[in-house]
Amino acid sequence: MRALVLEQKGELRLRDIDLMQETGPDDVRIRLHTVGVCGSDVHYYTHGGIGDYIVRAPMVLGHEGSGVIAEVGANVQGLKPGDRVCMEPGIPDLSSRASKMGIYNVDPAVTFWATPPVHGILTSEVVHPAAFTYKLPDVVSFAEGAMVEPFAVGMHAAARARITPGDVAVVTGAGTIGIMVALAALAGGCSRVIISDISAEKLKIAASYDGIIPVNIRHEDLASAVNRETGNWGADLVFEASGAPQVFDTIFSAVRPGGTLVLVGLPPEAVSFDVNAAIAREVRIETVFRYANVFDRALALIASGKVNLKPLITQSYGFEQSIDAFVRAAEGRPADIKLQIVMTPEGA
Repeated sequence: MRALVLEQKGELRLRDIDLMQETGPDDVRIRLHTVGVCGSDVHYYTHGGIGDYIVRAPMVLGHEGSGVIAEVGANVQGLKPGDRVCMEPGIPDLSSRASKMGIYNVDPAVTFWATPPVHGILTSEVVHPAAFTYKLPDVVSFAEGAMVEPFAVGMHAAARARITPGDVAVVTGAGTIGIMVALAALAGGCSRVIISDISAEKLKIAASYDGIIPVNIRHEDLASAVNRETGNWGADLVFEASGAPQVFDTIFSAVRPGGTLVLVGLPPEAVSFDVNAAIAREVRIETVFRYANVFDRALALIASGKVNLKPLITQSYGFEQSIDAFVRAAEGRPADIKLQIVMTPEGA
């Protein structure tokens, strides 16, 4: 099949590659329609690896997808050819201890699309377990269906935070995941979310949503902004979604006593961590790795209209222009939130 292949660090090619799989009795075969360009895809392209995951052989990119079922296995119920679907890209070992505990996202045995050495979905079709394939309601477009995956990260972060209705939250970083976290926090019961970044363009997009208050930390100290909004008390919840090491220097100054810090972003290097400041406030610290048990609920929120992700889609590219999409994503343009690749030439 023709696919977008990361040959090695910095080298992408559109070429044929042998990806054929049999459709098992519990699987579905999906014809891809839309695939999002994720920051992890771009990181593999520009850096050749993320942590322990190193690109050592050619790998197809892409894991945020939607499409149409072309074939179903003999045991599959509830899905049929022609159904529009989105797919949860992690395939756990359902017999593993982690899966039985409900934390399959951190299962060492999980198989996750576009994570070395596993191929992704920037190709014509893919075989996937029906259990991790979700039918799109009529009101959800293919483009929105491909956004369920990153929104699930925000949903998982909100769940880890244990939001109490009326909480005030802070999100550091107004990229794709940061805005997704902010929207999930609002949907989860937060009264308002203060979001910080150095990009005026990204903050403008975030501020277009009711309940989100932008803070440009080029011009204003985050702690001062939080104190202004909370009567010098601090935020109930702080979600770190930027991955910027310098954020950790002062992050506890934004958290109220007894508040919660949720770590979402992955710093590219070791960070300084003020343990004394955390202990003095008795801050609860949670961490997030992908998501578990929230994909269907993320889709349901989008379908309900309570979460509108359409403003976050910056531009779509055709499959033949997918290398251009990655080159642009690697540039990190300030106004870009989510780039997508439409796989079907007819757009159907």
